[in-house]
Amino acid sequence: RLAASSAVPTVLGARDPDAAEALAVLDGLRFPEEGEPVATRKANGQVIAALQRWGGLWGGSADLSESTNVAIPGDAVSAAAPGGAFLPFGIREHAMAAILSGIALHGLWRPFGSTYLAFSDYQRPAIRLAALMGLPTVYVYTHDSVAVGEDGPTHQPVEQVASLRTVPGLAVIRPADTAEVIGAWRRLLVRPSGPAALVLSRQGLPTLPGGAEASRLTASGGYVRWQHDAGDDLALLATGSEVAVAVAAARMLADDGVAVRVVSLPSLEWFAQSDPAWQEEVLPASVSARVAIEAGRGDGWYRWVGRDGRVVGVETFGESGAGEEILARHGITPEHVADVARELLAQRAAARPA
Repeated sequence: RLAASSAVPTVLGARDPDAAEALAVLDGLRFPEEGEPVATRKANGQVIAALQRWGGLWGGSADLSESTNVAIPGDAVSAAAPGGAFLPFGIREHAMAAILSGIALHGLWRPFGSTYLAFSDYQRPAIRLAALMGLPTVYVYTHDSVAVGEDGPTHQPVEQVASLRTVPGLAVIRPADTAEVIGAWRRLLVRPSGPAALVLSRQGLPTLPGGAEASRLTASGGYVRWQHDAGDDLALLATGSEVAVAVAAARMLADDGVAVRVVSLPSLEWFAQSDPAWQEEVLPASVSARVAIEAGRGDGWYRWVGRDGRVVGVETFGESGAGEEILARHGITPEHVADVARELLAQRAAARPA
């Protein structure tokens, strides 16, 4: 089930007419059918293309627009075409991030720049300054994990998501499917309170149940995406492509009679800022058996699963090979997650007084 509460921040009814126009554009987008595989980079590209009608979004990529799916029709900005539709920043991620800050300070557009997540390391000084100044820049990152596969370990992010989450004032958003991509943009456009890193998959991800409601709840940063019975035995926490893994594992556990909930956490920063009553509704303190799943370094997840919780992550650099095979090597599979959860539940049961 999808959890719902009045504690969820509302992003509708913005007074800014420009924002209202952008929201109307997003309202016209289609959610894929449940189960349909769509890469979140592709879903994000459709959002960016649609928002060109609004006219308040402007940006480009570090020479990767076709691969990161931010390509739009029109001429590139150049000396001969200063009024171009997009910016070809070239292969210089640091300069791109700094230019985005300048555009944000100018104030006429909401700027975005795109590259692979592994290359976000080159941008860190400019990201830090944007966060210090509270600038509403959007960094669109794709190829978000070892699922990149054949590109090899140099292009497979492992520590980047965890590292970006340490920047004060930077919202890191890792959507699970198209619904969460659209929901993330709704909040970004209406409440531009600072910079945001939008972290997206190269591979297709299954469209999960409850698109419209999930899109609305994305603004809270975290919500219950799937639940069996009361969901009070176990919580599986996940972001991005791993939400589908968590749902598949939860279905296995439900067949065992486990009352399990899957908590999608597209943005840990937004969830931490949400109403404590909402946090308790989504992650009740009474549900202390928790497993987090994310294809990256997992140290930061112990804040949410507790010292005795479990984290299924990627703690070493990747390797060359098919993405699914590399994920399986690191235990990012429904079967392994279900086994970890069963072990945790068995340990909890054994520790209870007779």
